[in-house]
Amino acid sequence: MVEQVERRLPTDEARELLALVREIAAREIAPGAADEEAAGHFPRELFRLLSASGLLGLPYDSAYGGGDQPYAVYLQVLEELAAARLTVALGVSVHSLSCHALAAFGTEEQRAAHLPAMLGGGLLGAYCLSEPSSGSDAAALRTRAVRDGENWVLDGTKAWITHGGIADFYTVMARTGGEGPKGITAFLVPGDAPGLSAAAPERKMGMKGSPTAQVHLDGVRVPDVRRIGAEGQGFAIALAALDSGRLGIAACAVGVAQAALDTAVAYARERRQFGRPIADFQGLRFLLADMATQVEAGRALYLEAARLRDEGRPFGKQAAMAKLFCSDAAMRVTTDAVQVLGGYGYTADFPVERLLREAKVLQIVEGTNQIQRVVIARHLAGPESR
Repeated sequence: MVEQVERRLPTDEARELLALVREIAAREIAPGAADEEAAGHFPRELFRLLSASGLLGLPYDSAYGGGDQPYAVYLQVLEELAAARLTVALGVSVHSLSCHALAAFGTEEQRAAHLPAMLGGGLLGAYCLSEPSSGSDAAALRTRAVRDGENWVLDGTKAWITHGGIADFYTVMARTGGEGPKGITAFLVPGDAPGLSAAAPERKMGMKGSPTAQVHLDGVRVPDVRRIGAEGQGFAIALAALDSGRLGIAACAVGVAQAALDTAVAYARERRQFGRPIADFQGLRFLLADMATQVEAGRALYLEAARLRDEGRPFGKQAAMAKLFCSDAAMRVTTDAVQVLGGYGYTADFPVERLLREAKVLQIVEGTNQIQRVVIARHLAGPESR
């Protein structure tokens, strides 16, 4: 749990919200995090608690069960959760990402019909864009949806799906037209739809408590009333969601880095060598100072991007910068934390080895950091010449 952070929050409600999150993190999440991750246990009961506490729909409209919170507040909630257990924070971020298409592009009737249960009814979502042969090149996806009267029939395989096999609903991007981004449409698919199944979860180096799996769609019939947005608008919907989702990953990365820094500082104060705490040695003091600076810089970067979003201003470039910097910083900080603890840092008796393994995935999910550099460069210099 993050202990050292002094937060600038806009309202008393936001301060009470962060206090609630810290209480839940300390009481319900952090104590079992190491054992449950080692066992590969997904804490579905925690997500029901978070839903009942109003924490699964924070950035969305209260008219549909959301929390009406600014994104800058929601992201700080994610940071606190990530410091306790990344599986929980990333799950909340992915759930929020899965709700974005319907909340931002659905009709009034669609939002009224589905959002209350999605935001506060104990449901858990998944976001289906990537495929086995299309990751970074998401516009090349092959999952197809064919019109059949008032229904669509979906066939294909999605890959690297967080909550694959356990989600209650899936926001699925499928091809309804020709090749390229303009042939893609978004659908809201129930988790229990006939023909929808999931492969065995991937065996991962970290985040073992969070199921990541391929999702198979074999003749899945979806009513047209579950199509989100216009035909051919799906790729634009997907990218809009990813801009916000990247900020979620940035906040998670800062939470992981903060947890590693807190552990390293506490250890350096207590561990004694040559008759004094190792925190007295300049080499280690400078290392801690660099770690803390990276954490603070990452937090400032994601919060600035969130404020732009809250003001209704373009924030895509800043979101890519925040995801890039914060996840790279998390990798450096967790690596340095292991070094501060020495041999103990390499054991499962301390959390920093787990935090190091978890930090790595944040450089990959929701657009690799190489893709973030492509996005930033396009904002600076325009599209590449063909």
